[in-house]
Amino acid sequence: MQHRIIVLGAGYAGASAAGRLARRLHRDDVSLTLVNAEPDFVERVRNHELATGRELPHRPLADVLAGTGVELKVARVTAVDVDRKVVTVTGDSGAEELAYDTLVYALGSRWNDRGVPGAAEHAYEIAGRAGALRVRDRLAGLTAGQPVVVVGGGLTGLEAVTEIAESRPDLDVTLAASDGLGDWLSPKGRGHLRAVFARLGITARENAKVTAVEDGRVVTADGTVLPSALTVWTAGFAVHPIARATTLEVGDTGQIVVDGTMRSVSHPDVYAIGDAALVQGPGDKPLRMSCATGTPTAWQAADAIAARLTGGKLPHVPLRYFNQCVSLGRKDGLIQYVTADDRAVDAALTGRFAALYKELICKGAAWGVAHPTVGLPSRRRRITHPAPAQPATATAPAPETAA
Repeated sequence: MQHRIIVLGAGYAGASAAGRLARRLHRDDVSLTLVNAEPDFVERVRNHELATGRELPHRPLADVLAGTGVELKVARVTAVDVDRKVVTVTGDSGAEELAYDTLVYALGSRWNDRGVPGAAEHAYEIAGRAGALRVRDRLAGLTAGQPVVVVGGGLTGLEAVTEIAESRPDLDVTLAASDGLGDWLSPKGRGHLRAVFARLGITARENAKVTAVEDGRVVTADGTVLPSALTVWTAGFAVHPIARATTLEVGDTGQIVVDGTMRSVSHPDVYAIGDAALVQGPGDKPLRMSCATGTPTAWQAADAIAARLTGGKLPHVPLRYFNQCVSLGRKDGLIQYVTADDRAVDAALTGRFAALYKELICKGAAWGVAHPTVGLPSRRRRITHPAPAQPATATAPAPETAA
């Protein structure tokens, strides 16, 4: 019997985990299925570039997975039953149930409107490819002098607002941040950020918590009204809601609680990686949702699964941060070096070299998805722990109500 491994989601974490497992385990012993709603790999960290008109390379997952033995199933995950060990998906052929022996949950996150009135109706988001394309279309229709407001002063907001201001210097661009501009950065980092804002003509509305988004304007907590022909919402992310609907143990954020090997603390045949996992980092602080978290957790989970199935040694690689990489348009950037638990230190790289550094990081992340063992040779080991007996109805069509 082959051990059935299903990976849900083909972002940086999910695609890396599937590819790494394929290189760790013997093909005769496992069936590996990667489920994703889209047929292409999306470079999410470049969505702000896509939104401002840059054409990104087309990366079909079929090409990324070629020769690995991983089966790609293009379908939308609609339910997970961790007690029956089945996943319900809906694709071109309708709804069906996929049975698993080991599940890797990597459904990631989406934009979070935080319940702000009007945000869902009137704001645009760049958390996904479709949202970024909508922003691009809207930007193309704006005329000189029209106002654009980017809500959210985190890393995504900084990248989006500087990219928009650089690509469309004829627009009136504003960032609305609930805290001070880059207040988590080092003094050098904050100083450079303010210099970039001044050079690009961006207005920074600091300590301006947005309480409503309306057609043509944004309202802040103190009653200030900001005119806006385009409102781009970057104020946080929320995980996919499916995990919370299961019997998996999840945290307040809906992320799956895992141990140091990314294994669910409540269901040992489930692993969670990337944004979907509630991972404790240095100082017992949860790791933030980011590509910097996703890939290391994918490697950790894949190596742990392979070790448990083959009787190998479990990985115990500390998960930590080294820097925060921020593009500030195409020709400028900020690399803020941080402690293991993500606190800024005095050292920072700025300007053109920082932009080149960030570009290398983005290219490396995409390369790593297709080369999940970073180019090193890998031995495919035989499974020593056989899979349990498989029911005859493992992939039977799902009931009508499951879709």
